[in-house]
Amino acid sequence: MPPARLNITYSGRKGPMLGLALKTGILTILTLGFYRFWAKTRLRRYYWSAIRPGGIPLEYVGDPLEKLLGFLVAVVFMAFYIGVVNLILMYFSFTLFKGNVAAYLLSFVGLAPIIFFAQYRARRYILARTRWRGIRFGLEPGAWGYAWRAIVHWVLAALTVGLSWPLTTLWLEKYKVGHTYYGDQVFIQGGRRGLLFGSMKHIYYPLGLSAVAGVMGALSENPAWFAMFLLTGPWLVYGLAYWRADSFKRMTEAKELGPMRFRTAPRPWAIVGIYALGWLLIYLVFTGLVLILMGVAVMIVGGRGFDVENIEQFETALAAGAPVLILAYFTIFLGYRAMTHAWITLPIAAHFAEVTQLVSADDLHLIAQRDRDEFAEAEGFAEALDVGAAI
Repeated sequence: MPPARLNITYSGRKGPMLGLALKTGILTILTLGFYRFWAKTRLRRYYWSAIRPGGIPLEYVGDPLEKLLGFLVAVVFMAFYIGVVNLILMYFSFTLFKGNVAAYLLSFVGLAPIIFFAQYRARRYILARTRWRGIRFGLEPGAWGYAWRAIVHWVLAALTVGLSWPLTTLWLEKYKVGHTYYGDQVFIQGGRRGLLFGSMKHIYYPLGLSAVAGVMGALSENPAWFAMFLLTGPWLVYGLAYWRADSFKRMTEAKELGPMRFRTAPRPWAIVGIYALGWLLIYLVFTGLVLILMGVAVMIVGGRGFDVENIEQFETALAAGAPVLILAYFTIFLGYRAMTHAWITLPIAAHFAEVTQLVSADDLHLIAQRDRDEFAEAEGFAEALDVGAAI
């Protein structure tokens, strides 16, 4: 029988993650992108196995071949859908409005439900392929219900200039969590409508002060007002970290799984520190790479006696340096991806995991297994649209 309170530990390390991300990235490029499904599977397995509630790791059992086949099915469907819809919209746009602007706007509107549908289906696949203590998670069907709710809430957020975003976040989370299972037990997302508005206070305040400073600076033509941005800029950065930490805390502690509850205490300044250190390291690495590439370019041009004012010689110099430029592009692409995983994504995951506890977990052993969910397209739509299929 599990203890009443389970701490979550995190065993992931930056070095192994950096190596894994680089290796899978190189294989993805060498296979012209086909290895991306295997790469994502290997990365998820590393992330999942590092999260250990009560010392027992999560398991990710997704099948990369499943993802590839689902992607191909989704691409065929999306090519037909987008092609036919865009053709019809273009016809009416040129007929009625004498231009294509209306067609592009309507095309985006027509694609929005598919985007939200894809995000929900991707989440369903990930949960269906995640296990803990041998018990599967799951997400009940409801992608179209999520899609129309997401559209309504996003329109509301747009009409309120983002002021209602906490309500949008909470209600969409309620829908997703209310359809989520662990074994035969369903999750419940509690919380009143105003639950998350307090989490936005450090975003509301600096934005409000920035608006006042901008208006007063424009009306008075006194540039001193714009000095306030030196305060509101860093404050807004902290506000984004505060929103991420506090909204996670409020929603997590309002979740229920039978008698089980959750306790968590993420720290905004820890999040700011992780991002600041991560981006600083990435900046230093890329600065060093740029200096090295500039030195190589100078050696190539100078060593061959090129006159950059001579067009033919300049073109010859570019041709000679093309392999270096191609190598530099892929090096930057792979390096950025790998360093982001190792120095930002992994530390953020570790922080949120290590500050979270499972409370009143005595009855975990009573939860029964659920049937395996089968998917015709896995994460195919999310992969084809490049939405909702992140790690």
